[in-house]
Amino acid sequence: MSPLEIFAVIISIIGVTLTIKRNMWCWVFNFFAFVLYAYLFFEFKLYGETILQVFFMVVNFYGFYHWLKGKQQDHEIRIEPIAVQTVILQMIIAVAGGVIFGLSLHYFTDAALPMLDSQLAAFSLLATYWTSRKHIATWVLWVFVDIVYVGMFMYKELFLTAALYAAFVGLAAFGWWQWEQVKKKQSASMYKGI
Repeated sequence: MSPLEIFAVIISIIGVTLTIKRNMWCWVFNFFAFVLYAYLFFEFKLYGETILQVFFMVVNFYGFYHWLKGKQQDHEIRIEPIAVQTVILQMIIAVAGGVIFGLSLHYFTDAALPMLDSQLAAFSLLATYWTSRKHIATWVLWVFVDIVYVGMFMYKELFLTAALYAAFVGLAAFGWWQWEQVKKKQSASMYKGI
């Protein structure tokens, strides 16, 4: 457990908590958490996670822009629906991308856990995209992905990060519940406005 890991954990918790609250500052804290974890994961030869953090940085700017644009139009961050067919298609794409990425890590690097690392990276990217689009499905996916992350980080002896991801499971479940409550309020206010 290094000071870097401790700091990354604290920044990550703040970022996820702000995301649950639909606070625009979440994107700033999450960006710094991605930078810190990119460096940490590289040290532990979790290259899929390292590359994932770089992608997170890019998607972070997209998410910030998308939320800011929505806030300017509605004066609040509105939760958006997603079709079941879209969920299935995007999950199939994530699996295929994860396999291709995993094979690349396996054959071209000394990655510690190439296939697991790559699949988690692919589904994390999908969940982050769903977060940027304000889909409640993001929280459901994060619950499952974070549970698997806990096991992987324990295996790699990143125990504080494993504890962080265990906390993320609880935060994701809470985020799911919280966003459902907001969605109900938004639906009720739209219904009253008709």
